[in-house]
Amino acid sequence: MPARAALSRQAAFRRAQTLTTLGARLFRDPRLSASGRQSCASCHDPRYAYGPPDTRPVEPGGPSMTLRGFRAPPSLTYLEAVPRFTEHAFDSDEEADESIDNGPTGGLTWDGRVDTGAAQALIPLLSPVEMANRTEDDAEKRLVAAGYGPELDLLRLPAARSRPSSGAPLLQSRLSVALEALEAYQQDWKTFYPYNSKYDLFLAGKATLTPVEARGLALFSDPEKGNCASCHISAPGKDGTPPQLSDYGMIALAVPRNMAIPANRNPNFHDLGLCGPLRTDFSDRPEYCGLFRTPSLRNVALRKTFFHNGVMHSLRDAVAFYATRDSDPGRWYGKGPNGPLRYDDLPRKYRSNINSDPPFGGVGQKHPSLSDDEIDAIVAFLKTLTDNPDQKDR
Repeated sequence: MPARAALSRQAAFRRAQTLTTLGARLFRDPRLSASGRQSCASCHDPRYAYGPPDTRPVEPGGPSMTLRGFRAPPSLTYLEAVPRFTEHAFDSDEEADESIDNGPTGGLTWDGRVDTGAAQALIPLLSPVEMANRTEDDAEKRLVAAGYGPELDLLRLPAARSRPSSGAPLLQSRLSVALEALEAYQQDWKTFYPYNSKYDLFLAGKATLTPVEARGLALFSDPEKGNCASCHISAPGKDGTPPQLSDYGMIALAVPRNMAIPANRNPNFHDLGLCGPLRTDFSDRPEYCGLFRTPSLRNVALRKTFFHNGVMHSLRDAVAFYATRDSDPGRWYGKGPNGPLRYDDLPRKYRSNINSDPPFGGVGQKHPSLSDDEIDAIVAFLKTLTDNPDQKDR
């Protein structure tokens, strides 16, 4: 196939449209998995803001659909604003002094280890506990066997490097084009980031919050109460852009160990987020152990599982955990012979990493940070962050 000249603007736009349409089909096609039964949509269900479809902490996968990993599927909505991972984030809307180092921030996964939609799409294709293609070649063969070969060939562009012998440009692999298509699909704003929730309309002066929703927003923002907005930024950006409901920073919340995850039955196994085991470049940084990326709260009310290990299954429980983690640890971690347990999914040597900013209070907190009706009010506000599928125009 001859090398192609640089695309015109019109040709590039047409190619992007074709990639988006193709990506929507690839996203729903189970033939790309070793089992023939799992697609991207199996774990990222469009009905639930491209998040988990049920209350299982992790979805089954593998060649026979009998294996399970140890992280809950994140939502794929509103990823277009997630910054690339950096170990030192300085630019932030929430800080008056932008010289402050906010630490590790960004990346598209729970541990921030990839930065592009294409790289993220490759993870489940090759994961032995998900779509279980052993190699990239195997994944490409499945694309061809599923009949995508001709479409992918028409979309291949010259790769960056040339053939060593002739100097002629190499073309993208079919798999590379497929990953580009999946990325293009997830950049369709009408589907993945419409910014048309009730809260968006409220910020635009087109909707009014109910009294309980307004109270929930006030508690959400109050640094002495919910303090949620310190990480889940709820105010528009300095340039007027809609709030992302996340600062994308890394934080250790010490959520309870989820014994429904098979890996957790081994007492020596711990998912430590930024310092491993899936991310390996910070394995020698103990100060990063237990940290996970703060997700956006947009569409959070549609989720069936919460936190990186899917340990909770109701939005109210997720909010209540923040309010009572330290004042009522027995509720979350159980009790031992010497009283309530604490922080059971993080080895003791890393517990200095655990966040104790409000609403957390640290060991010794006597009273919950929020009352039951305050928790209910915050939940009511969080429900205003759900996109309206019937309103597609911004």
